[in-house]
This record gives sequence, C-alpha cells and structure tokens, in this order.
Amino acid sequence: MRLLGADVPSQFDIIAATLRRSCAPVLPSRQTPKRVLRNSHPAFGLTPENLRTLRSLKTPIKIQKFIDALPYQYADTALSPQRALQKRKGHCLEGALLAAAALRVNGQPPLLMDLEAVRDDDHVVALYRERGLWGGIAKSNFAGLRFRAPVYRTLRELALSYFEHYYNLRGERTLRAYSRPVDLAGLDSENWMTSEKDVWCVPERLIAARHYALFPDKVARTLPRLDRRSFEAGMHGRVNH
Repeated sequence: MRLLGADVPSQFDIIAATLRRSCAPVLPSRQTPKRVLRNSHPAFGLTPENLRTLRSLKTPIKIQKFIDALPYQYADTALSPQRALQKRKGHCLEGALLAAAALRVNGQPPLLMDLEAVRDDDHVVALYRERGLWGGIAKSNFAGLRFRAPVYRTLRELALSYFEHYYNLRGERTLRAYSRPVDLAGLDSENWMTSEKDVWCVPERLIAARHYALFPDKVARTLPRLDRRSFEAGMHGRVNH
C-alpha cells in the first residue's frame, strides 16, 4: 500500500482516518466455532475450501506468488483473509493478512510488521523465521516492496532492506521507522481471519505498536532523491488507479 504522491490521498491515510471505528464486537451467539480437521489441526473458522487453499501454500515463496497473482485494488477496505479469498483481490494490508493467515495454518505465528513513512503510505509485511533469521512477505504496487528471503538477523536489518525501494512519486526516499512484531493471535476475538466486516482492528493495532526509527532526523533531512533509472525499475508492473 503506497502513496501516489503527497498531493493524492493515500489508502493508509484513509484507513488511519477511520481508526475511530473499532472492529464491531462479535456477539457470543454469532461467534463462528472453530472448525477442526480430522487430523486435529485447527481451521480457525475458515471454510473448507479456503482452508485447503491456504494450507496448500506451504512455503513463504508459494504464499508470495499467490498474493502477487491477486489483482491489486485501490479501496478503502480492510478485508479479512476469508473475504479476500472470496473476492480474489486486495491491497497491501489485505495481502499481508492473507500471508499471515497462510503462515498460521501451516504452523507459524501470524506476525505483521508496520513500515512507517513520511509523505507516503505505511507498508505492511508478514513476518516469518527460518533457522533463526527473519524474512518477509508483502503485496505492493511497487516491485521492490514485496518478498524478502530469510537472511536478516534482526527486524531492523529486514526493515532497512526496504529503504532503497521505498519512495513516492516525487522520488523522495520516505521510509523512516518499523514496528515491533504484532501477533494477530491477539485479535482472534475479533475474528480477523474470517470476519465479514472490514477488520479495522488490524491497522489500529499496527499503528499503536511501538515503532523504532531507522536513522536520526538529521540524516533524513539530507537524503537525496531517487535516480530516474531506479525509480522506473520500482514502477515495473504497477497498477494505476
């Protein structure tokens, strides 16, 4: 999810503006019981078809290819993974939610990290670990803000790997901070995986999470703009409004 320039309203700005709306509480009588597979793996309330789809994405690269194939949409939405699978489309937040859900049904925790920017949208990355090293899965309209192999010792290293690819249409390098991991299991009571309503509680939790600056403000003030060749490379495959 990226800004199209400082003069154009961003999706994440729209989401942030709606944060006064928390996810609607789910009445006990309407709660969806967690389906359980015969082999005792939880289904988290997903339909059998959607559960099969997510469980088939057994590796991070398979998850990335799946969310890459979904059409990118510009919309004021926060679709749950189940709804995104039904609609077969999504933006950065929804892609990260889908990735987190796929990781979860395959045995990993559903972790997200928020990348915070200035004059630009925040970006959301689903986190995974292999052999103690961090990697990332993300959907983006910009080529360089997607998959990261698990080679990063810290989340700061992982976040910095997005720096050169994170820019607005003015060519300004806009990434400034990253959040601690947000475990979406803490939002299970909000049915974040299956809700029929937009799960605004997720961006609420991401924005509220503690963030860490990547470098001092005095460094940010002297950053050069991106060169034209790098700018155009990052725009490869971009979907316009």
